[in-house]
Amino acid sequence: SGVIRFCLTHTLCNLNDWNRTWYTPNPDLTQCFQNTILVWVPCVYLWVCAPFYCLYLYCHDRGHIRVSCLCNAKMVSRTTVKLSVNSSHLCSITKRSIAATSVHNHVFLLSPIIRLCFQVLAVCIIQLERIRGCRSSVFLFLFWLLAVVCSLVPLRAKIQLRTNFHLCRPALCLPELHMWYHTTSVLGWLLKPAFLSLQNPCPIQDASFLSKILFWWFSGLVVKGYRKPLQAEDLWSLREEDTSQKIISDLEQEWTAECNRIQLKLHKEQSSGFCLLRTLARNFGPYFLTGTLCLVIHDAFMFSIPQVLSLLLGFMRDEDTPLWKGYFYASLMFLLSCLQSLFNHQYMYTCFTVGMRVKTAVMGLVYRKSLIISSAARKTCTVGEIVNLVSADTQKLMDFVVYFNAVWLAPIEITLCLFFLWQHLGPSALAGIATVILIFPLNGFIAKKRSKLQVQMKFMDGRIKLMNEILNGIKILKFYAWEKAFLEQVLGYRQKELKALKKSQILYSISVASFNSSSFLIAFAMFGVYVLIDDKNVLDAQKVFVSMALINILKTPLSQLPFAISTTMQVQQTVQNNLYKYVNAVPFVSDADNVTIENGTFSWSTEAPPCLKKINLQVARGSLVAVVGHVGSGKSSLLSAVLGETEKRSGRVSVKGSVAYVPQQAWIQNAALQDNIMFGREKKLSWYQRVLEACALLPDLEILPAGDATEIGEKGLNLSGGQKQRVSLARAVYRNADIYLLDDPLSAVDAHVGQHIFDKVIGPKGMLRDKTRVLVTHGMSFLPQADLILVLVDGEITEMGSYSELMSRHGAFADFIRAFASTERKEASVQRGKKTESYTPSGLENPFVPHSGDMGNTSLQTMEPIPDVEQDQVPEDVGKLTEVDRARTGRVKLEMYMEYFKTIGLALILPIIFLYAFQQAASLAYNYWLSMWADDPIVNGTQIDTDMKLGIYGALGFAQGVAIFGTTVAISVGGIIASRHLHLDLLNNVLRSPMSFFECTPSGNLLNRFSKEVDAIDCMIPDGLKMMLNYLFKLLEVCIIVLLATPFAAVIILPLALLYAFVQSFYVATSCQLRRLESVSRSPIYTHFNETVQGASVIRAFGEQSRFILQANSKVDHNQTSYFPRFVATRWLAVNLEFLGNGVVLAAAILSVMGKDTLSPGIVGLAVSHSLQVTGILSWIVRSWTDVENNIVSVERVKEYAETPKEAPWSVENSAIPAAWPQTGAIEFHDYGLQYRKGLDWALKGISLRVEEREKVGIVGRTGAGKSSLALGIFRILEAAKGEIYIDGINIAEIGLHDLRSRITIIPQDPVLFSGSLRMNLDPFDAYSDEEIWAALELAHLKNFVSGLPDKLNHECSEGGENLSLGQRQLVCLARALLRKTKILVLDEATAAVDLETDNLIQSTIRSQFEDCTVLTIAHRLNTIMDYTRVIVMDKGHIAEMDSPANLISKRGQFYRMCLEAGLV
Repeated sequence: SGVIRFCLTHTLCNLNDWNRTWYTPNPDLTQCFQNTILVWVPCVYLWVCAPFYCLYLYCHDRGHIRVSCLCNAKMVSRTTVKLSVNSSHLCSITKRSIAATSVHNHVFLLSPIIRLCFQVLAVCIIQLERIRGCRSSVFLFLFWLLAVVCSLVPLRAKIQLRTNFHLCRPALCLPELHMWYHTTSVLGWLLKPAFLSLQNPCPIQDASFLSKILFWWFSGLVVKGYRKPLQAEDLWSLREEDTSQKIISDLEQEWTAECNRIQLKLHKEQSSGFCLLRTLARNFGPYFLTGTLCLVIHDAFMFSIPQVLSLLLGFMRDEDTPLWKGYFYASLMFLLSCLQSLFNHQYMYTCFTVGMRVKTAVMGLVYRKSLIISSAARKTCTVGEIVNLVSADTQKLMDFVVYFNAVWLAPIEITLCLFFLWQHLGPSALAGIATVILIFPLNGFIAKKRSKLQVQMKFMDGRIKLMNEILNGIKILKFYAWEKAFLEQVLGYRQKELKALKKSQILYSISVASFNSSSFLIAFAMFGVYVLIDDKNVLDAQKVFVSMALINILKTPLSQLPFAISTTMQVQQTVQNNLYKYVNAVPFVSDADNVTIENGTFSWSTEAPPCLKKINLQVARGSLVAVVGHVGSGKSSLLSAVLGETEKRSGRVSVKGSVAYVPQQAWIQNAALQDNIMFGREKKLSWYQRVLEACALLPDLEILPAGDATEIGEKGLNLSGGQKQRVSLARAVYRNADIYLLDDPLSAVDAHVGQHIFDKVIGPKGMLRDKTRVLVTHGMSFLPQADLILVLVDGEITEMGSYSELMSRHGAFADFIRAFASTERKEASVQRGKKTESYTPSGLENPFVPHSGDMGNTSLQTMEPIPDVEQDQVPEDVGKLTEVDRARTGRVKLEMYMEYFKTIGLALILPIIFLYAFQQAASLAYNYWLSMWADDPIVNGTQIDTDMKLGIYGALGFAQGVAIFGTTVAISVGGIIASRHLHLDLLNNVLRSPMSFFECTPSGNLLNRFSKEVDAIDCMIPDGLKMMLNYLFKLLEVCIIVLLATPFAAVIILPLALLYAFVQSFYVATSCQLRRLESVSRSPIYTHFNETVQGASVIRAFGEQSRFILQANSKVDHNQTSYFPRFVATRWLAVNLEFLGNGVVLAAAILSVMGKDTLSPGIVGLAVSHSLQVTGILSWIVRSWTDVENNIVSVERVKEYAETPKEAPWSVENSAIPAAWPQTGAIEFHDYGLQYRKGLDWALKGISLRVEEREKVGIVGRTGAGKSSLALGIFRILEAAKGEIYIDGINIAEIGLHDLRSRITIIPQDPVLFSGSLRMNLDPFDAYSDEEIWAALELAHLKNFVSGLPDKLNHECSEGGENLSLGQRQLVCLARALLRKTKILVLDEATAAVDLETDNLIQSTIRSQFEDCTVLTIAHRLNTIMDYTRVIVMDKGHIAEMDSPANLISKRGQFYRMCLEAGLV
């Protein structure tokens, strides 16, 4: 009570004596203040906050931290020293207090007691932190820091006293000891030991508070990246809170709850997509708010700096002010600038972290939705759109996170700026407000116009979607020589995209010019009004440069607000139109005796007509149900209805038990063969071998380079159609499910292989005999063994019953069987009469050779050649096919920059540099003119010639504005020119690559180039260049101004510049490699998404969603491990460089104070106000330089494909090919040999034969005999290893590929359609009239179907032609051939997917329409070639037999045996 009474009565008035503290050449604080306030402040902080902090530790237990003996020893020693010092000091004070009764001594007595108490409490908190697993304490760091700062004043006072009076008493050493203790405590806290269990954990988890705010924890990776190029294994593991598993599991809970809530609300709100943003806000909002708090504190410091500048300029004007105040203001400005930088970058770090998590969340939501989305909804969201969704649209969301706060904070900042300007300039500040009001609508109008020009995104979506289809159907494009037509389509999209981008960039240039000129325009308006309204209004340095500092602050919110509003609008549009539409799309629903459908009506979408009507079906457990019907009758739709893939209009579907599904078009993953078969299950060797044997895959394993470990390309590119179907079937059989849905799995295999599979797998004695089987088939021989047969006509079940029942009814089914199935029945009887043996081919072909008519396979061409002498050695990666997207190492080479600038052209580059130099010279001139104006003497309270000064100032400013607009437009135009050329080169390089390139390059890699990398070249590089050049010239201007004011600053600026360059060089090497690693790890995400969407029905049927989700999580996390350090690297550099920039501020201010007597206030104001911009300028230079360096990697990655092998030229100049070639269609093989790569056996060995004009030749042979290799050679999909092929006497190796491929025709086994009109799919070059197309459709038996479509020839085919059945797609391919009507036709089992009746019609069409053509047929159904003029029997790459079918049968050779197996003899 005595102490309180003392402070309240005796010393409160002397607690702080301003005459002693401020108004004095030698400032100091009173003894009472030093011994009360400075001691109590840290203690009050500790005691008030400790309970809350302890509660926080109690709620967040992270496990006990083990500490070393050294750490314990340091803690004990420091505590002991502190207690002994306090105890001895307390004893000496106590003795003096006994001798003297003054209340003043009680203050000195109380201070050590308080210190002792808070030291004990601090030690207790340290121990509690270790028990609760807290490695880094912001709370204690701030306490120690506060204690150090409060000890500095008494320390200075004691040192000064000792210096003045030469005293050295023990009591006077106490502040030094306190200072030493607190400092060692802070350092000890910074050097706390780490104990982390994660493999390669992120150091931020164990970093101290100071290390976190300065990003020092990142330095290790920067140094490592500087020493050697970073690899993926050098990167840290993701923190748990950043992993997909954690983020998406939390988000899914919120999203489910949100979806349940919005069902009760208005549909309008639901459709707005606001609920998705609300869900994201709930998940990431709390952490984002911590960043927002940092931004608010940053703003407080930012607005404090102009006030301090005002005080500094006031000091320069007042000659009597003590010098220490100038140093104090200079130091305060430096401190405020540093704190501003720290809080700004903490905010940016938080935003980018939240952005990264939002990206992970959105990707996870989209991926999960792609696994459960209904078929109808999937038709509205193509693979290309989904890829764009997870690339471009997620980037918009990340930008939105960064700029969202500007929406509400920018108006507040603008208001504060104008308020402070009013204080300095009075009502003239209203002129600034008027200018701002004029700039706002301009930027708003531009933002609105630019948002309308976002149609470029629509064109980009279309381009990516088309590219995805081109990559998926590249084999067909090459067979038909359609590359040019589709290239033109892509370039059409690209032209529209660049046109919209160009308009957008011109508008953006106006916006940039108005923004960069905004500080001048506001200053011109305010200063002009200020001096014109009253002659007595004079512009001195304080008014001018404080106002300029405030105006420079004003520029940031003025620029951010329209961009923030625009970004918000774009995100709203993206979320509403793209993202929300997708994640809220209708999920597929499967209603959970065995398979039952009651009165079911189904359609593919809500709007579409029913594809199945009045379906009543009950399948008994363990029965075999066969589904038959014509093309398009609804057979596949029935299986889809059972799986829940179609829209159920009415009725009930019940499926009990696990399901395995074999689709009509096999879906094969880009993985090893055994992984495709096991499909996520454990390998049970005996069962696995049984499955391989039953599915006739054992012979294939023998001819694959690495057996079942051989990698299969995307969509099974290096397998034949038959092999793909057998692998797909093996996957289902290995699953050992209860119900099997088999969609015509035997259509793509030879007859004897089909019989083998039916007997061993599907039939009554097969592996699945006890399972429920629903088999869609066109094979009549299998029907007698079915328990139930369903006959479908136009989506209705017209007949149902066993084979004998249906035959006894003498209905349509019985008539059909009698008419078309005699040979099938005969074949079946022969097969049943024989003892079934394991299927083995008579000959083995080279690894990866296309079998059973897969026409497009050239996979072995991609492998590294093996010298002939090493043929017996098998390389370790012989089974490897696809090439991983590899990252280049080191910094981007100068050639890449030269390549980019070369495409822009020197004629544009020189004017750009001149305009930049001119705009900065104008800026320097008007700023220097302003400082001279501020230094003008005041005569009779006024300044002379203000009108002239204002005019010159305005002219210089407007000249700068025009130059800014010119530079921005010029760079934008240059960027678009470069982008157009680079995209065209990329497109040409990709389309001119051989098939081998597409088989070894995942489509995700290519889509990544065409989406993300091209987008970076379109926008990111030009924007980065604009920013970098602008700020580089601005930095040059600032340096010139500072050196003009204080030439001695060169001594400081030059070392700082060298240090800047040194730090930047460290950073750029690391950042560039991180950008590469991030790009490389992004490609597998797109590939995986693509693969999943296409195989969603199979994944769902097998119930493998969770495994695929884990794979997707892994790929996204792998991508984020390189993205996270990439954005931290920018923050690390920015913080370090901004501290260097703040050094320039300190140097300019200190040197100005030192030269107070020689420098005018105007030049000091100019130098210091410009030096204040250095931190921001350096930060933007770093950001833009990094952006350019990182994004120039996109140029490098796009140019990468210029170096890959290309196929022969599409056309040869001066070629002597007759216009009507080939006129007869005669084909000659002269000692022709084909090899898939050096070191392997020949696929074809010395083939010599002549096919006469109009001859019909069938090519047969066992799997791997070399049938397809002949056709590949004719189309030059593979080039000849030896020998030649002549067509009508012309060597095909000497003509262009398009000249060859466009004049011969193939009907492939895998029919591919592209999204677009049916007419475009038939005639992409518009070379034929509608009448000719209708005639072709009629001959292909499609006329009735197309006539019944609402849009007829303009009927829109979905991606991959999914809205047509496989048989209808095959007929479209036939119609293409009928349109082209070339003299040579190659058929690759073109009728495998159609029913027998349609097959019979097609064969008759081919015989009649191609009567005068040469026809080569690779046949599986031998009955289709029995009337051909000649049959070639292939075996091991040789021609084993060749003659007419009748003669070959009479010779009783291989062909006779094959016919015997097929029941034809």
